[in-house]
Amino acid sequence: QVQLVESGGGLVQAGGSLRLSCAASGRTFSSYAMGWFRQAPGKARELVAAITWATGDTYHADPVKGRFTISRDTAKNTVYLQMNSLKPADTAVYYCAATMRPRAIKTSEYDYWGQGTQVTISS
Repeated sequence: QVQLVESGGGLVQAGGSLRLSCAASGRTFSSYAMGWFRQAPGKARELVAAITWATGDTYHADPVKGRFTISRDTAKNTVYLQMNSLKPADTAVYYCAATMRPRAIKTSEYDYWGQGTQVTISS
C-alpha cells in the first residue's frame, strides 16, 4: 500500500504562487509515477502534471504549461507542484496520486490517492 498526504493549499490572489507537497509512504517508488490532479465543482477530475519517479521525466497539461512545475525529492519521498501566475480558473481541489505504471496520464490508471487540498484563487 501507498499512503499520500498533500499539503500547501490555500487562498491566494490571481497572479500569486503556491507550492503543493505530497508526502508518500509505504511501498518503494522506483517503478512508480506520481501525478497531480485537480477537480473543480461540477467538473471531472483532470490531470495537471505527472512525473516518473525513477527518471524524473515530466508531463504538464496544456492549461498549466509554463506556469506549473512538478518535481520530486527522492530522499524525502515527496512530490511537489509549484504553481505560479495563478488564475481563478485554477481554483479546485488538488489531489496527489500514484501509479505502479512508469507513466500514466489517465485518472483510471492511478491506484493510490491522497485526501486532496483546496486551492482557491481570488480575482
